[in-house]
Amino acid sequence: MTKYNPKKIEAKWQKYWQTQKTFLAKNGSKKDKRYVLAEFPYPSGAGLHMGHLRGYTAGDVTSRYLRMQGYEVLYPMGWDAFGLPAENYAIKTGVQPAISTAANIKNAKRQMQGWGMSFDWSREVNTTDPEYYKWTQWLFLQFFKAGLAYEATGLINWCPKDKTGLANEEVIDGKCDRCGTVVEKKNLRQWYLKITAYADKLLEGLKDDLPEWPEQVKLQQENWIGKSTGAEIIFSAKIPKQGITVFTTRPDTIFGATFLVVSPELAQKWIAEGWEASKQVKTYIDRALTKDEQDRTAEKKDKTGVDTGLTAENPATKKQIPIWVADYVLGNYGTGAIMAVPAHDDRDAEFASTFKLPVVEVIKDGVMVGSSQKYNGKRAEDVMEVMAKDFGKPKVHYKLRDWVFSRQRYWGEPIPIIHCEKCGIVAVPDKDLPVLLPKVKKYEPTGTGESPLAAIDSWVNVKCPTCKSLAKRETNTMPQWAGSSWYYLRYVDPKNKKEFAAKDALKYWLPVDTYFGGMEHTTLHLLYSRFWNLFLYDQKLVPVKEPYKKRVPHGIILAHDGEKMSKSKGNVVNPDDIISKHGADTLRMYEMFLGPHEAQVAWSDQGVIGVRRFLERVWLMGETVAKNNFSAKSSKNAEAALHKLIKKVTEDIENFRFNTAISSFMQFMNEIKDEPVDKKLMQTFLQVLYPFAPHISEELSELLGNKKSVQQSAWPKADLSKLIESSVEVVVQINGKVRDKFSVPAETSAKDIEKQALSLEKITVALAGAKPKRVIVIKNKLVNIVI
Repeated sequence: MTKYNPKKIEAKWQKYWQTQKTFLAKNGSKKDKRYVLAEFPYPSGAGLHMGHLRGYTAGDVTSRYLRMQGYEVLYPMGWDAFGLPAENYAIKTGVQPAISTAANIKNAKRQMQGWGMSFDWSREVNTTDPEYYKWTQWLFLQFFKAGLAYEATGLINWCPKDKTGLANEEVIDGKCDRCGTVVEKKNLRQWYLKITAYADKLLEGLKDDLPEWPEQVKLQQENWIGKSTGAEIIFSAKIPKQGITVFTTRPDTIFGATFLVVSPELAQKWIAEGWEASKQVKTYIDRALTKDEQDRTAEKKDKTGVDTGLTAENPATKKQIPIWVADYVLGNYGTGAIMAVPAHDDRDAEFASTFKLPVVEVIKDGVMVGSSQKYNGKRAEDVMEVMAKDFGKPKVHYKLRDWVFSRQRYWGEPIPIIHCEKCGIVAVPDKDLPVLLPKVKKYEPTGTGESPLAAIDSWVNVKCPTCKSLAKRETNTMPQWAGSSWYYLRYVDPKNKKEFAAKDALKYWLPVDTYFGGMEHTTLHLLYSRFWNLFLYDQKLVPVKEPYKKRVPHGIILAHDGEKMSKSKGNVVNPDDIISKHGADTLRMYEMFLGPHEAQVAWSDQGVIGVRRFLERVWLMGETVAKNNFSAKSSKNAEAALHKLIKKVTEDIENFRFNTAISSFMQFMNEIKDEPVDKKLMQTFLQVLYPFAPHISEELSELLGNKKSVQQSAWPKADLSKLIESSVEVVVQINGKVRDKFSVPAETSAKDIEKQALSLEKITVALAGAKPKRVIVIKNKLVNIVI
């Protein structure tokens, strides 16, 4: 017997798949299609990690299985290579981004191929390739021409470390989601995509078009969009002259509004417009604006605020009520001002209690009591709409804000816009795309609010395409999310030079059937790409409204100590090290065996060894079957175990229960360890094992005399008639307490089962000569002896 040598076997079959083009997907095939997608990575200097492997292996198991089911399967891969991660790595190493990114991609591709991934590499895309970002720029211009891409100066999130603007979705708990630095607010000229115009369509899609998405993912997006239905009501005031507009979801409580609270952001705007606020108010505003949103809105936080000395008129009571500034009101939600109703809102009640402000109850047990004759005695819910119209106008507000789409960095897609003094903002003509990112010596961010591109006069200064006057290029670049917002579309037709993808290719492949990825991208990439696709659908450029039919998120892999893997803690497990020691099949199977796919799991070196031993047993069994020249015939028990395995693994792959599928393989090996196994059974077992451990399956299949790849074989079907157990285990109890167990053929009569149970040594000792009063036999399951 030869020793299991994964290094030799895996190199052999990876080369075979590559030369034979085993995983090539055909456009327009007559087969039914399945489009399986895993999030493409940004190529970091550290290489790919265990988190990448988890999603990619799940996608690979699914893709290999679906091919064997007879589908035309597209499982592509590429590189999300523009943006902050790649640029920061280049700055850290002192290597040009283009050079460092190319080297990182080469290393990541080596890793993926070493893992035995069945990607169709003929469709590989790279967001930094001009042939790719030409279409990213073209798609941006479709937004621009539709009025959904616009330039404006506004208060945005600013990361002082990365020296760039950030979208709201890139700020987590008040910090930059990339580097963890506390985010500041800065007034800057920016480009925006009007995602708010699609807020309702994004919500409708979650409700009506995505039944196979996890509820947790849909809820996160729904909460992020944050639709609120209510009314805008104007409280007249001397300062500001136009009055104060508040948004409320409870217009029925307006008679209980005893003060107004404005956000520090809105109060600061009043000061800029000429309001002479007191020193105390200015100090409070300055201090509040340094806090992050989570700190400002925390439920258990002590309420702080300052009286402006100003008043406004409550349009319902006609009374003058004080105006306060408080940090628990945010400038980016609603109008930046609220009417405070302490009798019917907990936060307002806390604030009123802290500053001894009046409380007026206007609703009791759902009935209006403290308003006016018109409303008193009626149920609040019945007069809500009427009161919204009587005192203001019905309004819908969203937490969602337009997407800040420009970055003050070098390493990104140039925004294809030209600024002309005569013509204004002009789109770069299609014939001049792509606008190439120029090669530069200095690519470090300036921190001034301008991109490093602004300093390259030879690139910035151009002629206006409309009037031919001297003009200037837009110098901000697109965010790292631009290329990933449509990459799934390019995979279907990646070499097309005339359009981003041909209509027939889009029609055949879309939507993506199964999309594997992390939970952390729910309100970033997933939301953005849904927005792009909905827009393109409205423009009749894609055939489906929603890009992804099913979303399958995976949990984080923690270190063996239960902590997050990090270099500083010294607990990182490198996939390359595991492959070098145990092989790719062991790593793949262990990744899937760790726990439920969606769960957070901890790494275990001992668990890896267990999977390696399992594969060694498989290897020994396969070699033994081949060496015996297939003379043995499989037992009924072995056949029953195999068909039980086929049924279980089929169901588990269909439902992404990869961990229990692998448990079934191990159980199968235990069940047949003393049973004869023939070539047919061994080959069928290898077909079922193949999606999880493809290298060893291919090698042993070849050893059994098969000349074709296992990938070309059909997925086995469970023969239900063989699932009937040939033998059963019977538990023996005395007065309900388990004393022993034994196996009998499934067809054994109740009388014979009773006889065998009473003859067992442990039972005769326990009875000690006593005669049973009664013996209860449940056939094929239980014998209970009553004494």
